[in-house]
Amino acid sequence: MAAFGTVFMPQMTMATFENSDWSKPELVSSDAIQLHPGAHVLHYASTCFEGLKAFRHEDGTINLFRMNRNIERMQQSSRLLSLPAFNASLLQKMITDVVNHFSDEVPKPPGSMYIRPTHIGTEAAIGKAASPTSSSMLYVLLSPVGDYFSGGDKTLRLLLEEDGSRCAAHMGMVKSGGNYASALQPILQARESVNADQVLFCPNGDVQETGAANFLLIDGNEIITKALDTSFLHGVTRDSILTIARDMGMTVSERELSVDELLERASKPDSEAALSGTAAVLAPVGTLIHNGKEFSVGNGKPGATTLKLRKALNDIQWGKAEDKHGWLTKI
Repeated sequence: MAAFGTVFMPQMTMATFENSDWSKPELVSSDAIQLHPGAHVLHYASTCFEGLKAFRHEDGTINLFRMNRNIERMQQSSRLLSLPAFNASLLQKMITDVVNHFSDEVPKPPGSMYIRPTHIGTEAAIGKAASPTSSSMLYVLLSPVGDYFSGGDKTLRLLLEEDGSRCAAHMGMVKSGGNYASALQPILQARESVNADQVLFCPNGDVQETGAANFLLIDGNEIITKALDTSFLHGVTRDSILTIARDMGMTVSERELSVDELLERASKPDSEAALSGTAAVLAPVGTLIHNGKEFSVGNGKPGATTLKLRKALNDIQWGKAEDKHGWLTKI
């Protein structure tokens, strides 16, 4: 099986913003785009994106999971990056059109069709370091993906980083390429130095998120995770998991979590930790690395509550459980 996100459908939908207006979306080749070397995105990082999935149900229908929430977040990212605004209906049409076009290619469970809307600034103007782009390109790529855990569940090793941040504090809630780029060196260094899978950024002892996912601590019947603010990404999967946890009668605590409290709680035998994101849904965490010492989370193995929450969300996505919250859009 090819690596996640490396296989693409041959066409994508695209719309462009020029002369203060959006073009009509078109289905175009996904092999290449045309950009001036002086395009705003290449010099001043005017770029944001989203990640969502389409699922094939047993009755053959194709269902998009929480598309409206992803569109809202992309509108927010575009606004905070001063990219041209777009109506939600424009991106909704682009997503549904391209998924409909390739509906036969949507994999059966446990696979899905990963959807990557992208918005970039295209104006050729290298003098605009302190000014927004006047033109942009919006496109939607599709990538069929298989079972993220096809090799079996393994727990992740996280290095707790108290000195650095994933990105600038006011940019955390923006899903922009620059945030991922700024986290890359710390992640690579953590892999080389302590064999960590990811870095959990905890500036000044405040537990936030990893380079590419939200962090959840599960202590018995309680889930603890950082309260929403501008410093980290407001994950759609995070919100979905917390909603399901509340439905199950769990206590959900969205609040500040210190490194000291995390290490203390993680040492309990029934403690669990997980990373939430579109690709994996919930990936179990088994080891925390802090100041040269390793701390097991619970028994260091995938936790029962983590697996139960992940299955509950997957069951909704694949149409095996009731969609109580209206998260699915049938197309």
